[in-house]
Amino acid sequence: MEGAVRVQILSQGISEVPSQYIQPPKNRPGSVTENIADLSCKHVPAVDLSSEKESVLPAIREACRDWGAFHVINHGVPTKLLDDLRRACFSFFNDFPMEDKLKYACNPNFAASEGYGSRLLVSSENETVLDWRDYFDHHTLPLSRRNPSAWPHFPPEYRELMANYSDEMKALVQRLLALMSESLGLKASCIEDAVGEFYQNITASYYPPCPRPDLTLGLQSHSDIGAITLLMQDNVGGLQVLKDGEWLLVDPLPNAILVLVADQTEIITNGQYKTCVHRAVTNASKARLSIATFHDPAKTVRISPVSDLLQKHGGIR
Repeated sequence: MEGAVRVQILSQGISEVPSQYIQPPKNRPGSVTENIADLSCKHVPAVDLSSEKESVLPAIREACRDWGAFHVINHGVPTKLLDDLRRACFSFFNDFPMEDKLKYACNPNFAASEGYGSRLLVSSENETVLDWRDYFDHHTLPLSRRNPSAWPHFPPEYRELMANYSDEMKALVQRLLALMSESLGLKASCIEDAVGEFYQNITASYYPPCPRPDLTLGLQSHSDIGAITLLMQDNVGGLQVLKDGEWLLVDPLPNAILVLVADQTEIITNGQYKTCVHRAVTNASKARLSIATFHDPAKTVRISPVSDLLQKHGGIR
């Protein structure tokens, strides 16, 4: 059982944040949260997966090369499932007693432990600075790792929704990796073959209102270490991506799923497709929920650039 105090409890009835959540000056969002609309990034590319492949492939190629991120719309994941899972996850964090939620607390003695926690990503540079966030991490794939009894039983539909969402995300990732491969002139199975069997984790993050959003971060700056991440946001917003040295807010797009290129795909594509550096900011008025589905390579796979791309580019880039 993790012993850390939950941010949701800390956030109640305070006007200042504890010192361990205050970012060093160079990392603070500062005026970004004060003028959030002015820095809104409404133009993260959106790719319509129902369009003809002749238009989808160049759109994906441009987005992965220039942004490392893009929304997908008409992706085939049922809207009802998205809405129901968002509602169930928010209900877990917001509607139930802390003593019940703590029955699912993470084990602090194991890295990336499954369960309910408040400290998951802490950078080596700022290892004592904490994120203004609570989360629940689910181990979902391969199926040998999936144990729904380790997930909340409240609300009652939670476990079934999470399992169904896991399966839908795997199918969507396979479709996306095929399109990303083809967009580079590779066979459709190329990137998935390089990744091997997916290790999938789904992390629901809850960001309570913060009295000092100018001093804190919901999630510190990082890129994801796996192959590809699919993110479902609510309508509050708070995700930022680093583009050309500037932090830009990614406005939620209704019923879309945000695709984030991760580190291993940058390696596999020999640097053609860039990993997305991102972070989450806080706000003072409204709780935010996001659900990130991480797809990591198989543990036994050695990741390296695709040979066809090495030959094309004359070596590692």
